[in-house]
Amino acid sequence: MKIGILGGTFNPVHLAHLRIAEEVREQFDLDRIIFVPAGTPPHKPLAGELPFERRFAMVELAISDNPLFALSDMEGRRGGKSYLIDTLHELRLAYPHDELFFIMGSDSFTDIGSWRDYPGFFSLCNMVVVTRPGTPILALKNALPVAIAHEFCYYDAENRLAHQSGYSVYFTEGTLLAISSSIIRQLAELGRSIKYLVPAAVEHYIEEQRIYAKSR
Repeated sequence: MKIGILGGTFNPVHLAHLRIAEEVREQFDLDRIIFVPAGTPPHKPLAGELPFERRFAMVELAISDNPLFALSDMEGRRGGKSYLIDTLHELRLAYPHDELFFIMGSDSFTDIGSWRDYPGFFSLCNMVVVTRPGTPILALKNALPVAIAHEFCYYDAENRLAHQSGYSVYFTEGTLLAISSSIIRQLAELGRSIKYLVPAAVEHYIEEQRIYAKSR
């Protein structure tokens, strides 16, 4: 099978996350997409320190009507800092015969050199880099850290960097939906509507549980 992996804090999950997943699934003919909410993000504090269980529940609600979307609690179960290299190793063991495609935004990819053991990512799975609003990748040949650039060959016609392991980094332009979790949190904190930014079930959950309200 061909499996897509979409990680993130999902604080909260929103329509741009879902649209990215759907467009990548279709473009790469993936059999399913697995959403992997972060346990404890290593790069920056989690806004509002929202527990994993709440963020997991919101993703579960968001994808409940799509049989091609699945959800994993591996980072919540593992505990400690949620380093991508550990998650990819765990996924590789769980799906030894499947082709994996890790999906990430261009904003994250441009900072990949600061991630723990990042050179190892490219020997564990394919990566799909989706352009995010405000973070275009203009020169694919220069998109990688200099330290590992020699491990790749660039194929202009395919918009792809081929790694010596046999896996590839693909670059694609998704529908540019300028929706961010931080804006949704701000609106919810002010008591303003978040309708049409998140799935209806997630909107109701946030409102009923007062997830981002000041007096939570």
